[in-house]
Amino acid sequence: MGSALFFALGLLAQSLGLSWAVPEPEPSILYPWRRVSASGRVRRAWVIPPISVSENHKRLPYPLVQLRAFALDLGGSTLEDPTDLEIVVVDQNDNRPVFLQDVFRGRILEGAIPGTFVTRAEATDADDPETDNAALRFSILEQGSPEFFSIDEHTGEIRTVQVGLDREVAAVYNLTLQVADMSGDGLTATASAIISIDDINDNAPEFTKDEFFMEAAEAVSGVDVGRLEVEDKDLPGSPNWVARFTILEGDPDGQFKIYTDPKTNEGVLSVVKPLDYESREQYELRVSVQNEAPLQAAAPQARRGQTRVSVWVQDTNEAPVFPENPLRTSIAEGAPPGTSVATFSARDPDTEQLQRISYSKDYDPEDWLQVDGATGRIQTQRVLSPASPFLKDGWYRAIILALDNAVPPSTATGTLSIEILEVNDHAPALAPPPSGSLCSEPDQGPGLLLGATDEDLPPHGAPFHFQLNPRVPDLSRNWSLSQINVSHARLRLRHQASEGLHRLSLLLQDSGEPPQQREQTLNVTVCRCGTDGTCLPGAAALRGGGVGVSLGALVIVLASTVVLLVLILLAALRTRFRGQSRGKSLLHGLQEDLRDNILNYDEQGGGEEDQDAYDINQLRHPVEPRATSRSLGRPPLRRDAPYSYVPQTHRVLPTSPSDIANFISDGLEAADSDPSVPPYDTALIYDYEGDGSVAGTLSSILSSLGDEDQDYDYLRDWGPRFARLADMYGHQ
Repeated sequence: MGSALFFALGLLAQSLGLSWAVPEPEPSILYPWRRVSASGRVRRAWVIPPISVSENHKRLPYPLVQLRAFALDLGGSTLEDPTDLEIVVVDQNDNRPVFLQDVFRGRILEGAIPGTFVTRAEATDADDPETDNAALRFSILEQGSPEFFSIDEHTGEIRTVQVGLDREVAAVYNLTLQVADMSGDGLTATASAIISIDDINDNAPEFTKDEFFMEAAEAVSGVDVGRLEVEDKDLPGSPNWVARFTILEGDPDGQFKIYTDPKTNEGVLSVVKPLDYESREQYELRVSVQNEAPLQAAAPQARRGQTRVSVWVQDTNEAPVFPENPLRTSIAEGAPPGTSVATFSARDPDTEQLQRISYSKDYDPEDWLQVDGATGRIQTQRVLSPASPFLKDGWYRAIILALDNAVPPSTATGTLSIEILEVNDHAPALAPPPSGSLCSEPDQGPGLLLGATDEDLPPHGAPFHFQLNPRVPDLSRNWSLSQINVSHARLRLRHQASEGLHRLSLLLQDSGEPPQQREQTLNVTVCRCGTDGTCLPGAAALRGGGVGVSLGALVIVLASTVVLLVLILLAALRTRFRGQSRGKSLLHGLQEDLRDNILNYDEQGGGEEDQDAYDINQLRHPVEPRATSRSLGRPPLRRDAPYSYVPQTHRVLPTSPSDIANFISDGLEAADSDPSVPPYDTALIYDYEGDGSVAGTLSSILSSLGDEDQDYDYLRDWGPRFARLADMYGHQ
């Protein structure tokens, strides 16, 4: 029964394509299914192989497998766990390969050998990499002719396959690439590869001509003469293309130079040193050209790597030339007018046409020199002052012009430097003051230190030689001179001498050639000295006389001073007296009639119409000032007074207060019409504000009436007190 069951299960499994696994029986066991394991049952398992199905199946639903077999024990219990089914999806070639870039770029030098790596193309495929669906193969569909490149079908590396890459023939190559799956038989995709050819210097530069002809003007430099044209097939602007020129021969003095025009690559010939037509009329230059970068060894040599350049020199009018410039000469200081200095002449470089040269001064700040216009001979026309500010370190500089007579004329400039030679024309002199004092005892005091100066410069100055005049024998017996240094000596007494002023005759000599000597008087005061070697106070008068000023001269000076002071004092007194007299004659009455009249200046109203400022007492004696002034004589008339004017008589005082207004009006009119006195107001005088005032405030009440025909400018002569009145009434 049991064997029949297992047999049936086996047949079922075979029919379903399943396998039923039963443990291998041991040789000693006849019925393995009856064997009981340690757990009480025998282990069994279904073994189901993987089920394959193709992707993208179009008939759905699509049954894969069914299993309806169960293993139960005698009691009906399940003997096995559920079994897993493995379903394998079979890949289909449903994805095209894809390039990682649309355009692949590479660079390579021209002339590269076969097999040189250029670039690499890369692609991917989404299909199963374990199948042919993702097996990619690369190829070049198109690259033109000739075919210089190949691609590895497995790796995508692009390399050269033959020689002959030339940038000058083709600078860029465009390749069309393809990738296909299924090992090249499946789906495909395309991309581009751009390969640039880098330049190498495989072409030498060449001149376009075998010979170039040019012209250059003489006596100029820094100018371009002409251009040398070259050709080069290499990349423009690169070191393989840029030309460099070399002058091989024909220019021994280096008068020419060739530089490269960076835009055209032409050689520009220029003159760097002035040419001289008279020396050489034509230059034959041999010039070569090379690149900045070295030429490849395999490159062909240039057919025109060298050329000849013929340069003709054009004759022009050249400026005269001073053979020696600057010209240095010397002349003794103090040279008299007409002294010859030098002949500063020039020559004309133009030998084919003789020209006349004239000379003139361009710079002579002291107007010291005179130039002969025909010969260039220079001489002095006056004496040059040694204190001239244009004399620098003993040198005087002038500029001379040489002008030819060509059309247009040319001018040359020459510098004349004149050294002023020092001449010993000054004798030394004692340094001021030429006086001093000595102690009457020879062993007292330091003696008298003497110094000397000389207006001459070395070597005509120090050392100086001091000597007592040998024509006075007593000097050497009583005095001694000892040299201290080149410019000082010390004077001492040999014996005790009498106190007082002594005059010594000295001889001073310099070291010039020939030497200059001077006799000079030295005033020495001999005095009694203390222990410290200085003159005692009692000898002050003697020391005063030692300064070299005599008593008579001193008296004359003092007398002149006294006379001058007296004259100044008299002039001051006269001026003061005239000022006081004029003031008294004009204001005598006013100064004696200083009545009590209080003026309220702190009120900001009323002005001249304010009647509170009037003092009625002034109206009680209106004629007192006039009487006082007339007691001294008839008052002077103003310049505008008529000849027939008759002074008015005394007026009658008002009898009642109501008549005061009329009295004041009449008084004002009389004052304005009276030419014998200034036009003061009779009622109130403002021109006097107290003692010490040099100018007062003037006011006139209705005094402007009727003064159109009067001249008040004379009031300015009466002093500052009337200046403002003259401004008010004078001519405008």
